[in-house]
This record gives sequence, structure tokens and C-alpha cells, in this order.
Amino acid sequence: MSPESVESLHEIVCRARSVDEFLLLATEYLHGLTGADAVEIFVPTPNGGLTLRASHDNPELSTRFRIGPGVGLVGVVFESQKPITITSGLNEDERHQKMPGDETEYDSAVVTPLLCGDECLGVIRMRKKSEWPLDMEVYAELEQEIQQLGTVFAGFNAGYEAGSQTDRLEVLSEVTRTLTDSPYLEEILQLLVNLTARRFNYRVVTVRLLDETQQELILRATQATNRAYQRKRAIKLGESIAGQAIEKNQPIYVKDVQSDPDYIGHDLAEQQGLHSMICVPLTIQGRPVGVMSCYSGETRAFTDDEVAALETIAKQAAVSIEHAKLQVRNTLMQEMHHRVKNNLQQVASLLRLQMRQSHYKTLNDALEDSLGRILAIASVHELLSRDDLDHVSVKHIAETLVNHQQQSFLLPGKKIGFSVQGDEVYLNTTQATQIALVLNELIQNAVEHGFKESSIGTIKISVENNDDDIVVWVSNDGDQLPADFDPKTTGQLGLQIIRSLSKGLGGAFTMVERDGWTIGEVRFTRQAAE
Repeated sequence: MSPESVESLHEIVCRARSVDEFLLLATEYLHGLTGADAVEIFVPTPNGGLTLRASHDNPELSTRFRIGPGVGLVGVVFESQKPITITSGLNEDERHQKMPGDETEYDSAVVTPLLCGDECLGVIRMRKKSEWPLDMEVYAELEQEIQQLGTVFAGFNAGYEAGSQTDRLEVLSEVTRTLTDSPYLEEILQLLVNLTARRFNYRVVTVRLLDETQQELILRATQATNRAYQRKRAIKLGESIAGQAIEKNQPIYVKDVQSDPDYIGHDLAEQQGLHSMICVPLTIQGRPVGVMSCYSGETRAFTDDEVAALETIAKQAAVSIEHAKLQVRNTLMQEMHHRVKNNLQQVASLLRLQMRQSHYKTLNDALEDSLGRILAIASVHELLSRDDLDHVSVKHIAETLVNHQQQSFLLPGKKIGFSVQGDEVYLNTTQATQIALVLNELIQNAVEHGFKESSIGTIKISVENNDDDIVVWVSNDGDQLPADFDPKTTGQLGLQIIRSLSKGLGGAFTMVERDGWTIGEVRFTRQAAE
């Protein structure tokens, strides 16, 4: 089999049908991640040496090349369980060992152990023909990816080997226990739904996690490919079958979701051919974390053994999820100084822009503008402590800014109503900070320029998600735009900031008059979590 493009670790798990295929896909993934010219994975042999098990550039050499204990860079790394990085002059390093028939000259290498906890599962060797200057930040990210690869490989290997020897309860229990060490919440959830669907032959498996602040169950993972299914809305506690399972803290069985009156989404169930369903709550020490829903393509019962297996998986998955959350929060705390530094630099840039403007009548006006922008950044970090890890809700940002606007900056004698509506969209911290500043400028612009003459009106903030293409509107029904208004050329500071941040988001900003409303629109593509 020749390697194919692989974009994520969970895609490897979905596509691999054997350990060899998993490792070959892993070499392709690391090739795409690092740009290395050669990526190889060596695994230990019973005699203490290592054998080449997968190669991105020479797959035909797999299983045909062996290294003795402690021999070469690969052997040294396996024994010490510590990575070796050679940025240039690889051929001059006496520890470097060429493979027979490999005439390619490489100048640099990263050789790193493949670990899961304290166990060394093998060694990864990545080589480049040119120099490979790795800065600390890039190298730390690479180390994190390889650490996660080791955890996922251990889980896959345990499930694959056990699958031919034991029943599905033991297989999935073993895999889920392995996932306990994973620091990546999204990977845990995606592995959970993929493995459960595959082992139990379910048509669709989903996981919703509980947002305790909003008392909602939010869809976080599914192996269903239908985009409409992936965008299913949040469910209130007590609503639908999933909400009832959380409230009652017990599995709930539905014979046919297409006809059940409590089920939400009959049309989609018909499109997907879904019938019987079981919802199993994810709990830890009696506290709900989320719910896993499993759908079959036919009307059938779920056996007692099957339900017991799913309950065991759900309990272990809940532990894995909480463990991942704690690890991510720990990582966020370690990196908070980096984010604060970046945000202070952003504040400094905004203040420099203001210093170049001469339109402020008083010092208080200038300080109020600065205060609004600093508080917009602060709102993201306030929400970060309440939202789900590194995901921040755009609607929550808008509501926070509106509340601050009403309390602090609304002009006297003005009666302006605010509304926040639309899709629930979560962004990573970087994009959330940028969109918070954009919203702050658009809201302030609507208040200050949309209601210079008008005293009564409405400002609406709307959010739309279309396959991760996000649109945010801030519209008002106050004063109309000047006839010669052009948002691309106006020198107003707020609009300069909006244009600059929109470009930083990889998006576009427009402002138009439509049906008596002045509408500021920002379009951009949502990025993955940090």
C-alpha cells in the first residue's frame, strides 16, 4: 500500500485496518506535518533490537531492515528514551547509520522515541536533505504531536490485538483505559465515537458534552459524514432523549427515533436511515459530563450485555474526558504568560494607532476608546475561564460587550435596544480575541455614528455558521450612511482596526445600507482549536 495524504490522528484510526497500515499512515502524517524528506518508524524486536516497520519514502524496505541494540542514532534513542536533534552535518555524526540501498544524502535529522507513559513503543526517525533549524516553539509542538501519536498507537494496538481474543466489552474497555493518558479532548471524543461505531456496528454514534453554564448538551463528536448532522443544535437539559438520559442519569432506549415524539430531528433521522437508539450518560462520581448516543440502521433491541458494555465505556470515557480537561487547563496556565504578552503587544499597537489620530476632543474620549478595546480582549479571557477550555462562544462575547456598552458608554438621552441572535459558534482563543475587538469597534461605531441624530432604535448582532464559514453582522436602524461613504477608504480609526483585524482573520469586511439598516459584516473561516 502506498501512503496517502493524512491530515489528523483520528483520520489514521478511522482508515487503518492493521498495525502496519496504522504506522504507514503515521509516517505520511508526520511527513505532512514536518516536511521531512524521509520518515521511518522502528519497533522493538524480541531479541532487543529494532526493525523498520514503516517508511514514508521507502515502504518496500519495511520489515527488511534491522538494527542491533544500541546501534546508530535509532538504537541510542531507544535505549535512552531521549530525542536527538541534528540540525546539520548528519553524515559527519558517527552514530548515523545508513540503510542498505539508500544512496540519498541527508543533512539533518530528528530522532525521537515513540512513548506511551513509561513504555517505549519504538523510535521515529525524520530526515531532511537540507539544514533543519528548529526553534523551541516548533519543536515543542512536534514533541506534543508525537506524544499524542504514541498514546493513540497504544490504544489502537491494544484494541486491534485484543479484538481477535476477547469480546467487545474488554476490547473497548482496554482502548478507553489507554486514552486516559491522552491530553487531547477532541482526539478522545473522535476515537470514542469511531471505535464504538465500528465495534458495535452502529450507523451513527455521537457524543454531546454538558455546558454547565448554559445547561445545554453541545454536540462535540460524531463519525457521521453528513454535514447537517454535524451541525445539530445544542439541547437543553430535560429536552429530547439525550437531555432525559442526563436528567435521569440512566440509559434510555428508543425503539424508533423516526416516530418517537420526544426525539428532535425526525427529518434528519429519515435521511440517515436511523431507527433504534440508546443514550448513555457519561458521568464521573455521579456528576454528569455528557451523553453518548448510539443509533442502529434497523429497529431492534439492545441486549443486556450490550448496554452493560456501553455503560462501562461511558464511565471510562468520562474519566478520560475529565483527565484531558485537567491537562489542557494545566497547559493553558503554563502558556497564559505567552497569551498575555501577545495581548499586551496588541494593546500597544492599538494605542499607537490612536496616538496618530487627532480627532479626540478630550483626553477622556481617548481613554474611553482605549478602555473599550482593552475590555474587549479581557472579555475573551473571562469567558475562557467559564467556557469549554480553549473554545469561546461568539454569542457570549457579543453579550458581554453589549452589557458593558449599556453600563458604561451609552450616550445620555438615547434609547437603544440590543439583541444577540444566530448560531452558536465557538472559536479558538486567537480568533476569539480578534473577533471580540471587531465586535467592540462595530458596536461602538453603531452607537456613536448610527445615533448621532436618532435617539431611539435597535442594534442587532447576528452570527451565522455555514460549514465553518462564519459571518458576523452588527446592524442598526439609526442614521443612514453618508452618500459618499466608502468603508475601504475612510480614515476613521475604528474602521481601520476592523479592516486590519478582518484581514488577520483571513476574511473580509463590508459596510452597506440595506432596507433602512446600516450593516457591518465580517466574513472569515473558523480555525481548529489551539
